Amino acid sequence: MFRLDHKIAVVTGAASGIGRAVAGLFVRQGAIIHLLDLNKEALGIAQEEISADGTATSHALDVTDQAAVVALMKKIGRIDILVNCAGISHIGKADTTSEQDFDRIFQVNVKGIYNCLHAALPIMQEQRSGAILNMASIANHVGLQDRFAYSMSKGAVVGMTLSVARDYLPFGIRCNAISPARVHTSFVDNFLAKNYPGREEEMFKKLSASQPIGRMATPAEVAHLVLYLCSEEASFITGCDYPFDGGFINLNN
Repeated sequence: MFRLDHKIAVVTGAASGIGRAVAGLFVRQGAIIHLLDLNKEALGIAQEEISADGTATSHALDVTDQAAVVALMKKIGRIDILVNCAGISHIGKADTTSEQDFDRIFQVNVKGIYNCLHAALPIMQEQRSGAILNMASIANHVGLQDRFAYSMSKGAVVGMTLSVARDYLPFGIRCNAISPARVHTSFVDNFLAKNYPGREEEMFKKLSASQPIGRMATPAEVAHLVLYLCSEEASFITGCDYPFDGGFINLNN
């Protein structure tokens, strides 16, 4: 079950975190992977490690550059699966978020996914098949403190997911989203080091405890849900956003 033999999969944000875990799992399940990320150094390391289990090609790419995204997707040719993991976060309220930071979040988290959809969908339409997975967040389900711009962007991701699912259903294209709570990645460690120097361990425990299950998720756990939603076993599922939150949304009361 959940094999992806000979499937061509494109994963953005593939140099680290969830994107890297997805790419590694997909390769082990037989997919031919194209790794997209802005961080050339981390991308090279990821490709070397993932290639040990199968075929992985890396492409240094800024997802906010539409012309570059379109050119790369055309070069890849066939795209059976697109996983949009590239994204950034931001701390701030509506009145403390600068216009520059708001625009930066929008460019990466919203326009970046739009650019990838814009470039990949014509290819999938011609094939009359395809599976798309967009990475959203619990921030589009609940009010999180100091996450104004980030929440805006992830709400937009879900809106785009539903629109694509509806518009491209006649072409055999499915589109779903996952909304994780906190996932332990290097981003979390860097965030704690930057914002809570000397209190990293204390704040890590506090953030972990905010999930009723008592811990953060691992990138590998998220990757397994991505695998299911992009596999043939999930062929009846489209237009859905799956909370992946350790009980955060429904049990935090």
